[in-house]
Amino acid sequence: MWLYEKKLQYPVKVSTCNPKLAKFLIEQYGGADGELSAALRYLNQRYTIPDKVIGLLTDIGTEEFAHLEMIATMVYKLTKDATPEQLKEAGLGAHYANHDRALFYHDAAGTPWTATYIQAKGDPIADLYEDIAAEEKARATYQWIINMSDDPFLNDGLKFLREREVVHSQRFREAVEILKEEQGKKKYY
Repeated sequence: MWLYEKKLQYPVKVSTCNPKLAKFLIEQYGGADGELSAALRYLNQRYTIPDKVIGLLTDIGTEEFAHLEMIATMVYKLTKDATPEQLKEAGLGAHYANHDRALFYHDAAGTPWTATYIQAKGDPIADLYEDIAAEEKARATYQWIINMSDDPFLNDGLKFLREREVVHSQRFREAVEILKEEQGKKKYY
């Protein structure tokens, strides 16, 4: 189903080691509104969505995995040269004690990722509104991380991700309208 290109969807650069910023960015790795949750949510919902928009969920869910890879790369680059003391000062001491520098799916507060983050109601309109909300929450989180960052290289990648959230939200809004139009059509047998 997928073809994997051995390159990131968008280049990831960072200016300097910054574990404090990495701690915040982990929110988009394993948080409720992060990239893993989004990818799994959309790829799961596509099984109960009408054929007219199933491709949209597949496309966006797949792209979310590409975003997850970008976030992982950002976190890795922000922490790879950090000392254990710097990680501890940044609030990543417990992470270091449990995982060293390995990535682990948890949010910025250290709460492990859980499948309860994946919403699926089985009602196409309800699910798409959930998806719109998820994209808007992710967009807001990216903006807040950008607001806290003074790294122009990192911000470039974060702005790319923020803009993709906007595009995904717009596409889901279009899908809602398509399905509403389908619901209103008279069916002939």
